[in-house]
Parts: sequence; C-alpha cells; structure tokens
Amino acid sequence: MDWLLLKALVLGVVEGLTEFLPVSSTGHLILAADLIDFTGSKAKVFEIVIQTGAMLAVVWEYRRRFAAAISGIFSDRTAQRFAVNLAVAFIPAAVLGLLFGSAIKAHLFRPVPVALAFIVGGAIILWVERRQRKARVDSVDAMSWLDALKVGCAQAFALIPGTSRSGATIIGGMLFGLSRRAATEFSFFLAVPTLIAAGAYDFYKNRGLFHAEDMGMFAVGSLAAFVSAFLCVRWLLRYIASHDFTAFAWYRIVFGALVLLTAYAGWVNWAGD
Repeated sequence: MDWLLLKALVLGVVEGLTEFLPVSSTGHLILAADLIDFTGSKAKVFEIVIQTGAMLAVVWEYRRRFAAAISGIFSDRTAQRFAVNLAVAFIPAAVLGLLFGSAIKAHLFRPVPVALAFIVGGAIILWVERRQRKARVDSVDAMSWLDALKVGCAQAFALIPGTSRSGATIIGGMLFGLSRRAATEFSFFLAVPTLIAAGAYDFYKNRGLFHAEDMGMFAVGSLAAFVSAFLCVRWLLRYIASHDFTAFAWYRIVFGALVLLTAYAGWVNWAGD
C-alpha cells in the first residue's frame, strides 16, 4: 500500500474513534500526525475532509430520525422542536467561532493551553459525575429551546484546543439536567450542523489547497473515519447504559500530562505546523 494512503487510513481511524468521545479529536490528530510525519498545509486540508466522514456516520446511524425531522418540519411539532433545538444550540459556537476563531488558533494552540484543557476537562468530568443529581430531561425530544441553548453555550468552550466538542456538549448537558443518554445523543445530533458549517468554512478558506491527485487519500481517510466513527457511536451508546464517563476523565488527565511531557521534551510539535 502507498505510504500516503496508509497514513490517511491511520488518521481516519483516529478521527473516527475520537470525534464523538469526550477526549478531543484535534489533540489526538495532532499527536498521530506528528508521529507518522504527516503535517503541513495538505494535512490541515485532509483533517477538514475526514471530519465529514465521521459526521456522516451519525447521519447514517440516525438516518430515520433525520428523515422524520426533515419530512415533518412543516407539520410535526416534535420534528419542529428538534430542528429548532439544533439551530439554537448551533448558534453560540458559530458566532464565537467567527469572531474569535483566528485569535484562538493563533494564541491558544500551544502545548500548555492544550494540556490544561485536557486536564481541566478531565477534572470537570470527575466533578459532574460525582455530583448527586436526578436527570430532569430523559430524552432529546423532551428538551426545550433553553436546554438546547445551554448545551450550545457549553459547546462554545470546545473552541479552546484540547477541550473536546463532544466532551463539552455531553458533560455540559448532564450538568444542565439532561440524562447521560439524552446528552450523548444530542451531542451526536449537534455534530452534524456544527461539522458541516466548520467544514464548509474551512473548505472555502483553503479551497486553493485541494487538488485532484489527492482524491485517493481523501477517500481512504473519509471512509476510515466513517467506519470507525460508526462503530464508536454504537459502542458508546452501549457503554453509557451501564458506565459513567470517569474512565474518560482519567484518560484526559493522563493525556494532558503526556502533552506537557512530549512538548517539554520536544518529541511532538503541538503547534501543528
């Protein structure tokens, strides 16, 4: 197999396995890309493409739900509420990303901020899981627009590198009264408009870097991301039926320490250049 295609396969699997877990796919992609020597402008474009592959896994897993929402958008109150909640939750991160995205990438994509985001995020997960609480909202359909707005505000924290979009939305949702399953499923659903918008915006900005000869690499990475994300989503839904997120919290803390160690030793370029 061509080495470039093998690298695309590896990074696609990493993206798919980490996009929907509360562990930060961006941080893992930086580490994996550096270890296999796949960096630079082409790598940045590649990461944009394979996120779409991971997102499509959610669309396929919940295809009936999305089809029902689309077909009932003008007649079914449940479908209308679902669409409104996704739109409301999408807005905070979209607005803040447009306003501060460039500044965040310029100033926060450094080893210490990334490591601190991992570690602080892990500590927050531990705190939320140890709180004595009773879920107020048991399903996505029971969410109000205000619940969706709160989760959307939590997602905005994921603009900070190393925070994890999934981690922010799932743990934020639980903190605001959603059940573990409701928070997890809404995080999946919210990934669709969020990743589509982020991908379209980055594609427009970097459209000059796309070349026809790279289609094979993009196809392999996207397919790998789709398959691994699909398996991960199904596994996570089974996992949360009998487990909490404590294991992910400790993983984040250890990974944050690893970021500091590798950055201090000069083993990994966490600036992603």
